[in-house]
Amino acid sequence: MHLSNITQKAGLAALFLGAMAVPSFAEDAKDVAQGTQFVYVFNTLLFLIGGFLVMWMAAGFAMLEAGMVRSKNVSMQCTKNIALFSIGGIMYWAVGYNIMYEGVDGGYIGTVLPKAISGLVAEQNAVADAIAAGTDPTLYSGASDWFFQMVFCATAASIVSGTLAERIKIWPFLIFVVVLTGFIYPIQGAWKWGAGWLDGMGFLDFAGSTLVHSTGGWAALVGAIILGARIGKYGPDGQVNAIPGSNMPLATLGTFILWLGWFGFNGASQLAAGTIQDVTSVANIFMNTNLAAAGGVVVAIILAQLMYGKIDVTMALNGALAGLVSITAEPLTPSPLMAIIIGGVGGAIVVICIPLLDKLKIDDVVGAIPVHLIAGIWGTMAVPLTNSDGNFMIQLIGIGSIGAFVMISSTIVWLLLKYTIGLRPTAEQENAGLDIAEIGVEAYPEFGPR
Repeated sequence: MHLSNITQKAGLAALFLGAMAVPSFAEDAKDVAQGTQFVYVFNTLLFLIGGFLVMWMAAGFAMLEAGMVRSKNVSMQCTKNIALFSIGGIMYWAVGYNIMYEGVDGGYIGTVLPKAISGLVAEQNAVADAIAAGTDPTLYSGASDWFFQMVFCATAASIVSGTLAERIKIWPFLIFVVVLTGFIYPIQGAWKWGAGWLDGMGFLDFAGSTLVHSTGGWAALVGAIILGARIGKYGPDGQVNAIPGSNMPLATLGTFILWLGWFGFNGASQLAAGTIQDVTSVANIFMNTNLAAAGGVVVAIILAQLMYGKIDVTMALNGALAGLVSITAEPLTPSPLMAIIIGGVGGAIVVICIPLLDKLKIDDVVGAIPVHLIAGIWGTMAVPLTNSDGNFMIQLIGIGSIGAFVMISSTIVWLLLKYTIGLRPTAEQENAGLDIAEIGVEAYPEFGPR
């Protein structure tokens, strides 16, 4: 998700637009400046439209999680999701954006100073002055870039919320979100998207199969291991007790919202819309994103029927999400058939790995670890299959280094929280439901005890 190529692309577009009228040098310069303004507008609109689509994914995560947990924990999940999005936005403004993008210069971390909104406004004024002077400006709004990057950061935190549902107190979770969105996510993001050391090595991750999804998945995995399973999930002798969610229509709605938001997630990661080539690439990304999700669903339902004799709707929903995660590392270069195959492998990962986690007694309420972590790894490793610039060893180094960093840092934070303020409610509170114990507002009070 680099911004360094935008000026070059946009400059060509501006020259093309300017060359359409050449009666005099003065008129030519005026037309080039006008063409530059058009490119600025289209690039900024791409960031803003993509950003609000990704923001809508926050609603998708909230609805998916609300449907996949029991009715006594629905208000808790809704509260966590609106809180984490808000905390992530503030932390990414205060320190995260600069850590990820300012002064990384091939290294490991940027500056920790805040990127004030007033600074972004001044940046936009400088762009206008550069266009008027005929010099080479930054061809997108700084505020639109911040907004687009921020919603990606919040997405990583949403992944953690679903895995740890039904047995974590709200305040330790929110404190972890502060650290994840303000520091853990931006530091590893700087290694690639901030032009850090992984980018210099040639690691490829177009829209974040590893940088967003696996990062959230690693943090969720560590949290699930340290937190432990829900009461009653696992019995003696390897027994696994199913704990059905409360509302499959709601979970299905959440999945479709996420599917819609993913067009902004992947499509706007083209980062430019000022040329015919760019908007054609965005359209192709949309097509491949949709086909990968469809491939994930079809493979998941067929494989579930073959392995278990029934189609589990949760497998179908997670198959769509795994297909989307799988194509996110490289949604542009695959052919349509290859996009279906990449997404289909993601769907197979879900069907195979969700029961495997239960065998390991790792309680993942919504299936986020197979969907975001394992499918994210697969999608990142699949990049060289269609992108000639990819290298399997470099991709593996990127996955391993980011995984190690996120696991170590997350372990430190989770353990500090566990041994200070504690992670879990009491058994009595967990059995009664966290809506009553933590939130004080039941999602479905008419079904509660009287």
